[in-house]
Amino acid sequence: MRYFWTLILLVCAISAKSAALDEDMLMQSGMILMTDSMPVEPVSPKKQNIIQKIIKYFDDTNKPPSDKKVDFSLIGGPAYSSDTKFSVGILGAMLYTSGDNDLATMQSSASLYTVFSTTGYYNIGLRGIHFTPGNKWRGNYKLSFFSMPTYFWGIGYDVASKDANKTKYLQLNAELKASFDYHLFDNCYIGPAIHFSYMQAKNADSYVLWNGEPLHTFNYGIGVNLYYDTRDCLTAPHSGWYIGMIQRSYPRFLFNKGAFSSTDITVSNYFGAWRDAVIAVNLHGLFTYGNTPWSMLPFLGGSYTMRGYYEGRYRDKNAIDITMELRQHIWRRNSVVVWVGAGSVFPRFENLRLQEILPNFGVGYRWEFKKNVNVRLDFGIGKGETGIIFNINEAF
Repeated sequence: MRYFWTLILLVCAISAKSAALDEDMLMQSGMILMTDSMPVEPVSPKKQNIIQKIIKYFDDTNKPPSDKKVDFSLIGGPAYSSDTKFSVGILGAMLYTSGDNDLATMQSSASLYTVFSTTGYYNIGLRGIHFTPGNKWRGNYKLSFFSMPTYFWGIGYDVASKDANKTKYLQLNAELKASFDYHLFDNCYIGPAIHFSYMQAKNADSYVLWNGEPLHTFNYGIGVNLYYDTRDCLTAPHSGWYIGMIQRSYPRFLFNKGAFSSTDITVSNYFGAWRDAVIAVNLHGLFTYGNTPWSMLPFLGGSYTMRGYYEGRYRDKNAIDITMELRQHIWRRNSVVVWVGAGSVFPRFENLRLQEILPNFGVGYRWEFKKNVNVRLDFGIGKGETGIIFNINEAF
């Protein structure tokens, strides 16, 4: 899911909210005003203009109604990122509880989004996680379609580190990821996983860096998802562990041109540091084996890993990264973060070199759009490049 949403209106909602409603609150209270001890008729509530309605809407988004099982909100407006430049997006975020809305069942979430940018980039997608009553099953899913003018530096650290290899092309992509996981025992889940990906490279300045590989690929994968999860919240964790592995296979009998497989491993930990502060640590590795096409190679950069690096610039058969982030609540719905990290790509473990490890640093701002659902603005710094990212939910 590429970079999307967040508003200039959001900033307006934060800065202007405190300025406008005192008079309305008095009017809406139904109080009798007294002048020279003579009663005056109650004043009718003043009709709100569009700006006041927007402010009130955002003021109430993180207050889920207690009598409803489904809480749905919309957010939209202009945004900016280093990859897609100026864009306009709309996001619908839904929180709900299946079954009888009992406290034992974790809250499910779903997000439907669309983004269009001045560069010609567009992205339409749906992603979420659904818990059955009692958390016996959980379904994870992501569906997206996008078209994006982007760049390709080739495969491997050496070619990607050379700015002269930067080649512009149009990337078309359709992707479906899903898993349906069964609760084995305390906090442990296992279940089948599927993956479909279509990728095409068009209108490239030069196709030399593709080394003769097919410019469009269809990939069909099946696998198993196994993880241990004690996080208190999936969208903005404050405590707990997540240890997960997704093993996928893309065999020839599923109509893949070349057989290959992948192992995706994530280890995350969240714990309190001091008052209103959370430290989050994330270690991630994606390793592929066999005839992995260029479109399925692990990469660094983007909105979730090694923020600040251009998404897909560094790619190879294997990628690994680690990030430590401090998340500090400041006031009301406002928080800030700082992080430090490192990562690298490599064809085989014996080719991993210390001098090829890429550093990563950054700072960010968080605004609580809904309860435990943050809109985030991140500024990431990498080796020789920086990036600005708008997104929803934490990076990990």
